[in-house]
Amino acid sequence: MEQYFSATQKMEQEVMFPSLLRGVFPQQEGAAPAAGGHTDLYERYQLLKAIKPVVEKGLASVNDQSLTGTSADTALEEGADSNLEERLSHHVNGLQQVLTDLTKNTKALTRRYSQILEEISLSENQSSS
Repeated sequence: MEQYFSATQKMEQEVMFPSLLRGVFPQQEGAAPAAGGHTDLYERYQLLKAIKPVVEKGLASVNDQSLTGTSADTALEEGADSNLEERLSHHVNGLQQVLTDLTKNTKALTRRYSQILEEISLSENQSSS
């Protein structure tokens, strides 16, 4: 979780001009392929930024629910506690996989943005000489 938030924060700090990502498609190295296969890095950047508050809000709502305890009480009353550990393990594993994929995508996008800036800098240096 910390790696995801750290990678997202770094992306937000480094990507000052997201429009530079328009028409640039992910490299195969660290980025997971997009579902449609036609998502450029600008769209991916927008998606990653939109996901962050959802993750933060989701964590806050989990904390709020655990404070009230009403849903847990209802589950216990219905006898659904027999496989709670198994269900929790399944969901934690799923969340971990999603956060790992989001972190990889965020880091790959940030790396690619840095490469684009380096290419721009090099081309400016060559044209001024």
